[in-house]
Amino acid sequence: MIWLASLTALLPFLAAFAGMLFGPSLTRVLRGVPGGGPGVLACAPVAVSLVLSAVVAFAVWRDPGERTGTLALVDTGSVPIRVGLQVDGLSAVVGLMVCCVAAAVQVYSVAYMKGDRRYSSYAAFISLFTSAMLLVVYAGDLLVLYAGWEVMGICSYFLIGHHWEERANSRAAVKAFLVTRLGDVGFLIGVIVLGVGAGTFEISGILARAGDLPSSTVTAAALLLLAGVAGKSAQFPLHTWLPDAMAGPTPISALIHAATMVAAGVYVVARLYGVFLLTPGARTVLAVIAVVSMVGAACAALAQDDLKRVLAYSTISQLAVMAAGLAVGAKTAAVFHLLTHGAFKALLFLAAGCVIVTAGSNLLAHYGGLWRAMPVTFWSMTVGLAALAGVPPFSGWFSKDSIIEAAQHSATHGGSLPEQGVSVHAAGWVDYAPPPEIASPPKCAAASHVCEALVAKIQAPAGPLAASVVTLPGGAAWLVYLGLLLTVVLTAAYAMRTWLMTFFGEQRGTYEPRDPSRFMSWTVAALAVPAAILGFFGLGAAELRPHLGASLLSAVLVVLGAGAAFLLWNRDPALDPARALGPVRPVFARAFFVDELYAVAIVRPVRALARYVVAFDRRGVDAAVIGTAHGARRLAGVLRVPQNGNPQTYLTGLLAGVVVIVAGVVIFL
Repeated sequence: MIWLASLTALLPFLAAFAGMLFGPSLTRVLRGVPGGGPGVLACAPVAVSLVLSAVVAFAVWRDPGERTGTLALVDTGSVPIRVGLQVDGLSAVVGLMVCCVAAAVQVYSVAYMKGDRRYSSYAAFISLFTSAMLLVVYAGDLLVLYAGWEVMGICSYFLIGHHWEERANSRAAVKAFLVTRLGDVGFLIGVIVLGVGAGTFEISGILARAGDLPSSTVTAAALLLLAGVAGKSAQFPLHTWLPDAMAGPTPISALIHAATMVAAGVYVVARLYGVFLLTPGARTVLAVIAVVSMVGAACAALAQDDLKRVLAYSTISQLAVMAAGLAVGAKTAAVFHLLTHGAFKALLFLAAGCVIVTAGSNLLAHYGGLWRAMPVTFWSMTVGLAALAGVPPFSGWFSKDSIIEAAQHSATHGGSLPEQGVSVHAAGWVDYAPPPEIASPPKCAAASHVCEALVAKIQAPAGPLAASVVTLPGGAAWLVYLGLLLTVVLTAAYAMRTWLMTFFGEQRGTYEPRDPSRFMSWTVAALAVPAAILGFFGLGAAELRPHLGASLLSAVLVVLGAGAAFLLWNRDPALDPARALGPVRPVFARAFFVDELYAVAIVRPVRALARYVVAFDRRGVDAAVIGTAHGARRLAGVLRVPQNGNPQTYLTGLLAGVVVIVAGVVIFL
């Protein structure tokens, strides 16, 4: 099992290495093949990885449990580093999702990037990106995970800035790199604090010993880890890089938003969930960050003119929904939403790429009336937007409803976790006692393995550890619940606005609408299938089944948000429904001016300080260095007078010295 997981992560790395070295030269050999040499080197290995990840997931489904393996042991003199992998239900299914989205992006890019002179490096960086994310997913040691975490960061820099000739693209790449690095500083310190405190960097070992660590150590480590999570998953206040990252090619946006990079932060919290369960303070911080991010980003998405920026703010909001689920103790539902989001968000970005290629513009104002001429894109994007909004029975409805139900339970029960009888296993699993009407836990189905929620033995917590596990301030739980309800309304509103302005009304451009090449349209159509039906796989787990109260409330809120957007659009289909926002629209469109606030509070002072440092360097440090050089040169000018290289001068000086000495001897003796 471990060697299969190793091979799954290794193949994209080898593809990246080969693509960098041999991609262009293979193009001459493989003439006539779509994508040429780089395309073959990009698509074939990730397809094999997809098959291997499916085999790993199937094996875990048939025989649940944790498999670990150590590939190498690095003796550091203190805490050893075990270079090894860990495969369980969570890592198996997330790895499968990563490979599915990466394969779709590589196939889609063959047509989307056709004619790009740097396609070879582009495809190689996607392969490296995929390999790094798989390393994060399968890592059994936190430092190994951190290595993959940082490789993703540098890959995102190169991919976002792929068209670096345009200033906006290069600035977006630098911004993404710097903002995420800021969070990664805290993440690395948190990893060190947790590893040194537990005496091991192995994830299973940390989770087994977390209950024995001082509460201050666990809290500090969890908060530091959240800094990296906020940066990677684009959560407030480190979210500002993600909308600007839309400057990169659209397939890169799909990869970053759906399966890699932003998903890594939520995955790490789920992987180390046993640590976060022990610190209600960190989960409270996570809850506040989630509410601010989900509501603020949804408001920003409602007012955007750029289709890709609508989806970017949507990603921030949906990741915050997952973080909210983790904050209230619904790990199962949060991970399930991570999977469904990966399906429908990859679909939405790639479908948006089809629209952008056809219309030649990112702006919603340039679309309209595309549903007849682009049937594949229309129906696929309809499925994706329905899943995003949480329309039953699409996948997003199942996963989002489970999080809302958990938040409602937590709010109405004083902040307790939704699962009864919670306890933390050595492997970080969370056990719960099923409802009384269930005599025995049902046989694990695929979805329950996905989320690791059902176990045969029920354990009830006892003592102070249990109290710390189930406690979350009631105010924070209510804040999460109300924030989720408001987000459902806003999400339905901007999803409906996007759908109507893109596909209905009169065409507002001079282009000829049509579905793009088969590589692009068929990939989008294939992604529409899991976006539509993936939610049904959660029916095997009790906590993922729809609940009548939450489902009805969610459906009413979806109708309310979507209906309001439709009524505003129906008054005049040629106008943007967002006009009803009135004077607050510029505030929403600029995402509450957070970038401008950072410019005033951070960027300008840093630039002013930099100018002062430059001036001091020139007038102080440089002046001292140059002055020293001038002084040495003048002194050298004086000293070189007797050393001018003229033998006659030397002989004259010698004779003069002899005369002086003889005269002195005669006079004084």
